[in-house]
Amino acid sequence: MIAGIIFNIFLIMGISLGVLPFFVHDTLGYSNIIVGLVIGIQYAATLFTRQSAGKLADTKGGKKSITLGLILSTVTGVLCVISVLLTSLPLLSLIVLIIARIILGIAESYIVIGIFAWGFKIVGKKHIGKVIVWNGMGMYGGLSIGAPLSIYLQGHFSIITPFTLIILFPILAYLSMLALPQVKMEPQEHQLSFFKAIGLVWKSGSGLALASIGFGGIASFITLYFAQQSWDGASFAISAFGIGYIGTRIFFSGYPDKFGGAKVALISLIVEAIGLLLIWSATSAAMGITGSLLTGLGMSLVFPSFGLIAVNHVDPSNRGMAIAAYNAFFDIGVGLTAPVAGLVARNGGYNNIYIMGAVAAAISATLAYAELKKQKKQPEFVTKNG
Repeated sequence: MIAGIIFNIFLIMGISLGVLPFFVHDTLGYSNIIVGLVIGIQYAATLFTRQSAGKLADTKGGKKSITLGLILSTVTGVLCVISVLLTSLPLLSLIVLIIARIILGIAESYIVIGIFAWGFKIVGKKHIGKVIVWNGMGMYGGLSIGAPLSIYLQGHFSIITPFTLIILFPILAYLSMLALPQVKMEPQEHQLSFFKAIGLVWKSGSGLALASIGFGGIASFITLYFAQQSWDGASFAISAFGIGYIGTRIFFSGYPDKFGGAKVALISLIVEAIGLLLIWSATSAAMGITGSLLTGLGMSLVFPSFGLIAVNHVDPSNRGMAIAAYNAFFDIGVGLTAPVAGLVARNGGYNNIYIMGAVAAAISATLAYAELKKQKKQPEFVTKNG
């Protein structure tokens, strides 16, 4: 049920990603750099509200955090529709769209942290890895399905149609949230500050940030890359990422808990790097789609693997803040990818975005390897959770 709520919300984000590049670039007439700015600013807004989201989830409960996020998500949909209605005034339309993206970023922060905090309390510490796995599957599954869905709806109706769904989906998510069990809040012996949490999870978070660059490149520019190459099937490339991502999580969701986050992350990152290299060197749509599939297969367990390492360094009553700090690194990775990738692709070099992602994944793999070596040297390593 929790994963269903997060799927619903990231479906909204996928809908945005499916149509925004063409809307900003082709309809409003702005450059790739502006496309990257519009997409990336959402992640900046998410980053700057992680602290408040973590504090609310730990002190007031996940339900309050999620409810606030759902309200803001609906506001986002209204602003997106207004932006389309202002197409004849490109600058004003762009400003409204940027405001919508900022609000969606804030909404995502409160929803995601609220859901993780709620899920941790429902299942207990023995299954933390699975909570991260299933929620992450909802996140990327929603993104992967939302993008082709929005492209289909825009092609058969109008861009207003997918933006209208952004208004409706949060309402459905709220109704489904009512069926979730209430959980008792644990008393906090001390409240972990956001910056202290950053200090505890920065290694795992850095690995996640580097790994997320490849996903950011696919989400932000794969449609324009395919169009440049005169290839059909850009939406299938995004879907292939989602299929690989979800398939891995369905069949191997217990691996981080079973084999350890460092080992699973290392193998996953190698696969991700191979997938991104394939997109970079693609000579056909089939190669690009296959590369996206491998990238999804590889990145699938990176988030829960590094996340498991991160949350095991804090007291259970502070896991909301820990996951907020950890997610902040994802925001940095994806948020910086869009504008940086826009610069890299300024002269039409969209494929260079993916070699950048492959190098980042390789660096992340070295962090996972270092953590694995550390654990092998300390077989009796015990986290602060015991």
